[in-house]
Amino acid sequence: MRILVTGCYGQVGYYLTEQLAKNENVSVLALDKEHLDITSQKAVQATVTEFQPTIIINAAAHTAVDKAEEEVELSHAINCNGPKFLAHAAQSVNAAMLHISTDYVFEGNKEGEYTETDITNPQGVYGESKLAGERAVASACEKHIILRTAWVFGENGNNFVKTMLRLGAERDALSIVGDQFGGPTYAADIASTLINIAQRINQGEGIEYGVYHFSGLPHVSWFEFADTIFDVAVEQGIIVKKPSLYSITTEQYPTPAKRPNNSRLSTDKITQTFSVEASDWKAALENIKAYTG
Repeated sequence: MRILVTGCYGQVGYYLTEQLAKNENVSVLALDKEHLDITSQKAVQATVTEFQPTIIINAAAHTAVDKAEEEVELSHAINCNGPKFLAHAAQSVNAAMLHISTDYVFEGNKEGEYTETDITNPQGVYGESKLAGERAVASACEKHIILRTAWVFGENGNNFVKTMLRLGAERDALSIVGDQFGGPTYAADIASTLINIAQRINQGEGIEYGVYHFSGLPHVSWFEFADTIFDVAVEQGIIVKKPSLYSITTEQYPTPAKRPNNSRLSTDKITQTFSVEASDWKAALENIKAYTG
């Protein structure tokens, strides 16, 4: 199995590279934006033609949700054109394309969990660009898996867990949004899920290509997520005292880009198809000291 990983220094790309390096039966080419500009179709095609991957995993993305409202062209270049070029290149060498997407493709006002067949209606540039990327991948490459996820965190990169630990060490009280709900998702679990699917494809199993949701359980609000983070941090001696937490509304914490109130993703399909269980985000916090490095 020959796997090309893009965005290898991102939250998920880091773990993809780390986990794949342990498999002697896999030849991996892991590239960051300095070594492969996915917005250049010529560069993408040249790399794919030379390496001849059997699987391409695209973990590269413009994930700065608020900045995307201003950096519209850049967001679409990275989140739409890049995946499109990779998918065309994958098709040209008969490779499968695995692509990471987001809960932001939905409006975020549904009651209950979003399924893969629910109507998409992004509310900002980031979601629009990611949805355009999904459609481009599906159109350009027959063998494609689009994996939507949400609330990603891990020991590598910037994320909510690291922000909370930093602020908790600096302040006695914090106000956290309590009316947005979703499933925190451990980046290493996303990586292992993608590798699991890649192995199934490589083994020649009958794969149901298309869109899948993968995120964490149980679903919580940002306030509840923060509350758990601080409980674990105090228990393990990372911080001496838990800050006082106050639940606020989305209206009380305005941002340039609109956040979905509901980011709950149903993971039933991926569990039934690939026997992949939802990410256990509470277990991922057990090594919380690693998030402070």
